[in-house]
Amino acid sequence: MDMSLYKDLAPYSGQDVLDAIARLKSYPKFLSNMGEVLYAGNIIKTKWKSHQMKEQIVPLLDQISSYDDFQRLITAGVFLPTIMRNSMTSFTFSGEEHLNKKTPYLFISNHRDIVLDCALLDYALLEAKLPICEMAIGDNLLVNQFTTDMFKLNGGVTVKRNLPIREQYAESLRLSRYFVELIREEKKSIWVAQRSGRSKDGIDTTNPAIIKMLHLSYKKSGVKFADLIKSVNIVPVAISYQYDPNDINKGREEYSRRLHGTYTKKKYEDLVNMLRGLRRFKGNVHLHFGKVLTSEYENADDVAHEIDRQIHIGYRLHDTNYFAYDLLQGPTRFTDKYRDLHTKQFLARYKGLSEELQKRILRSYANPVVMQMEALGM
Repeated sequence: MDMSLYKDLAPYSGQDVLDAIARLKSYPKFLSNMGEVLYAGNIIKTKWKSHQMKEQIVPLLDQISSYDDFQRLITAGVFLPTIMRNSMTSFTFSGEEHLNKKTPYLFISNHRDIVLDCALLDYALLEAKLPICEMAIGDNLLVNQFTTDMFKLNGGVTVKRNLPIREQYAESLRLSRYFVELIREEKKSIWVAQRSGRSKDGIDTTNPAIIKMLHLSYKKSGVKFADLIKSVNIVPVAISYQYDPNDINKGREEYSRRLHGTYTKKKYEDLVNMLRGLRRFKGNVHLHFGKVLTSEYENADDVAHEIDRQIHIGYRLHDTNYFAYDLLQGPTRFTDKYRDLHTKQFLARYKGLSEELQKRILRSYANPVVMQMEALGM
């Protein structure tokens, strides 16, 4: 694999890693910014923890020579455990028995949180003693040198958006080659969300265009679609959050699109959503690895359908999901599933919102129940 062809897409490697680490060390607000992300809401605690992190993280930075090192020592070693302690009741995962440490995979998951979906996937892989993966991210998140360095040091692969049509096609060809060569030649795994943008309504469906993109640069060389799909070892991944820290603003965005046909994001809105997702309470979070797709698939729609089926079956449904379903559907079908949920406290989160917006938010919690029942033929 000629990495010089993908330097602007690929994560940092070699001297670029060392240069990025040097920039982080020289950036005066690095540790204070991390403290604010991890310990928001308590100024004294933030300052104290930032001081503690200085003693903990600075020596670790000297040990980093690859993005694998950064993910293992910093992200999974310090940041994620802190986020879990501060904003989760628990993080669990299952299905790791479906994976082989010597096999590279294309992980395709539902997309609920800008950063955590893939970060928690890597954490689970490390906990299961499996190789970590690179992650595909939109260039809209790379708002400055600091965020670019943080993503690229975490295995970020840049997906360029909002290009002219001709450039977009050429870029899709290049991205296609990168994904496939990374897996088949470099024997490295990569993660991509099942569609561009997070799910706003709790309905997780795979965009077949992502699957078509994989085959795009191999059509002319005569590689069959079914053979290409088999060679990249697609593994569907389902991630389930008990509480979505961004549920209200996702609901507003979805409501605006339905009402006006469009929604215009404010400057740095993605960054604000990213921070909210990291900081705020998520309750119990579960990640499930599905089984590798090994069948003879004739087209992208068939592949997308199987990914969706496995994701929907793989949900770990929470009391919030069952309560929202019963509240919207009428009959109390799942009362026993949310006996311990403080339902009034849950609904108080949406006090003051319009009835229509409240319903849209509640549907985002209820829809996974609907999709799982459909996938199971219930």
